[in-house]
Amino acid sequence: MIRFTNHGARATNRGATNLYYKSGSHTSTLPQQQQTVTVHNQTDDHERWYTEVTASNRMRLSLLSGIDTEIAWALNRLVRLCRNEDFRLRLIPGLMEALFEWPEWFSTTGHRENTDLQSLFAPSGTFLLRRQHAIMSAFVLRNAALIDDQNVLAIAQFSRTMPLVLHALHDLDFSLDANSEFLSYILDIFQCVAPTFILPPKSSPQTSSPLQPLLRIISSSSNRSMIMAALHALASLFSNPKNAPHLSPSSPALFICIKHLPLYNDKPLLEASLNYIYTHLSHPAMSKAFLLHANMPSVLRILVTLLLVEQVQEDVTVDITGDYHTVPSAVLSTKDHELSEAELNGLLAIPEPKRCFDWLALMFVKRPGSEITQVDLWNLYKDAFEPCQDPQMLPAADVIKNATTMFGTQSLVIQGPTTKFIIQDIDRRKDTILADKLKCQWNRSQCTAPPLSTAAELCEHVLLHVDSYNVKDEAACLWSTCSRDKIPNGHFRAHVLTHFWQAHIPAERNPSQSDTITISPATNHPDPNPTLRIPPLPRRTVIDFKRTINDAPSPSLLALLCIRILFRTSFASVEAAPKVDADHFGFPGVTEENEDDDEGQVLEGDTLENEKEGGRKGRRTFGDIRKLLETVQIKDEVLMGWITEMINAGMED
Repeated sequence: MIRFTNHGARATNRGATNLYYKSGSHTSTLPQQQQTVTVHNQTDDHERWYTEVTASNRMRLSLLSGIDTEIAWALNRLVRLCRNEDFRLRLIPGLMEALFEWPEWFSTTGHRENTDLQSLFAPSGTFLLRRQHAIMSAFVLRNAALIDDQNVLAIAQFSRTMPLVLHALHDLDFSLDANSEFLSYILDIFQCVAPTFILPPKSSPQTSSPLQPLLRIISSSSNRSMIMAALHALASLFSNPKNAPHLSPSSPALFICIKHLPLYNDKPLLEASLNYIYTHLSHPAMSKAFLLHANMPSVLRILVTLLLVEQVQEDVTVDITGDYHTVPSAVLSTKDHELSEAELNGLLAIPEPKRCFDWLALMFVKRPGSEITQVDLWNLYKDAFEPCQDPQMLPAADVIKNATTMFGTQSLVIQGPTTKFIIQDIDRRKDTILADKLKCQWNRSQCTAPPLSTAAELCEHVLLHVDSYNVKDEAACLWSTCSRDKIPNGHFRAHVLTHFWQAHIPAERNPSQSDTITISPATNHPDPNPTLRIPPLPRRTVIDFKRTINDAPSPSLLALLCIRILFRTSFASVEAAPKVDADHFGFPGVTEENEDDDEGQVLEGDTLENEKEGGRKGRRTFGDIRKLLETVQIKDEVLMGWITEMINAGMED
């Protein structure tokens, strides 16, 4: 029994300030009436004896003294100490028993002193002070449990813990503001010890189980903080597999959590709801039953939308433009330079040997590795100036000597089957010309006719060459560089027409079309086989996309885990044997009379059919949200692999 007295020394209250302690989703603050205090170290040279690990510890004795001022001083001191990680309840003998005194009084008898009649007037100061003792004691126990696992173990093993929790949950009215703070601390204490608590059988009295009070708080309370604390406590309770039989597919907690899912801006409440849903779905029987839930498709869409809402993306631009170069769209061709009429007339007026040097400069260039025979050089000179006897031509030896002198080369004699006299490192000058598709290329492109206006005119012009060409039994084609020879007379006309048929004639270019084409650096132009050339990269290739830059936050991870469970449940094989043992594979209606075999139970026909229907519904839903899943990006590759697996499964289904 606690003896209350109204006298005693007033303890020195050094006070405490507003303290905070965070663990997971919990934030510890001082009780509402104890918010103006100053922080001190746990120990100092003047007050070391406050924390002495003996049964005569000043704080323990003050808690048990029954003197309100002494109790208030001790609790204020403990409120400051319990935020320290070195604070251990078991270090001070009897401290935990003393801390349980006032919460037990308030949860059993103290709360009844605040009657309806008293609520019309101001409660007595003594009652308010003692209720504050209970609140502060629960606060110290709660903070001690949240801050250290050894304290959790001590509270869980203490015989008075669960009776206190059960009395508080069953006897206190959670709708009264006077009880809300105390109940919140009790719920936090129960959350820490719930994984070790096993619910009694369903046939046991309701007062022996915290399940129903928790469900009432979740479904009926308007206090957001209390709802969150109750959800965390319930999730911790069902994290113990031995409590799974008490889960229900129609649990009011599940219904409330589904209602909270769209509250994306209220992260603490959303996380508490997701935590319970994940715990609920972690049990295979509940996840299978949830596939038949009327809100299952909506829940899946909300969970995927949450992933999209919480992903932070940046715009990324990648330029993959490769090497390329452009050439005119018209075909360029090269041929040996021939003296024009103007060039020839200009050379004829120049005396030798200067004329020879000027002629060599117009007709030849120095090109290492090339060669020309001395005969070809002399013949070109002779063909150009033999018709004109004035001035007199140079002899062949002088022309060859002038070529070696001008280009710094030498003449050589190549021995072999046929002796060759060559001049090294010179070559004919080349003229690059635009190959006009409508220009006649008869007589090896030596036709002097200008380009024709249309393809029809070109055809008529070429046929004139064909008609004048003496074709007897067979003849060679004289079109440009065509290598066909021995073409029969009957096929000769048709063959020539294939060189300029209408498809080879380019259509009129649109004004917006570029006059150049893009080719790869390794491609020769013009290419004799243009259809086999390497296709070049576009001139400018820029890829714009969005990339996720943040790791998935806690609500997204919980949502992804829930989605993953439903996915695995939906796509699991439902055609397996309904019996656990291997002796009844494929025979759901057959049982053996073996009373000792508890594992020989088979699935009922309705249950098996429900599982199949749930699987079909789940697969349809994942197929419906496949487009939505394709927009999800997660930075972690493993988690993103889960999304990819769901997308691929939705496509196959």
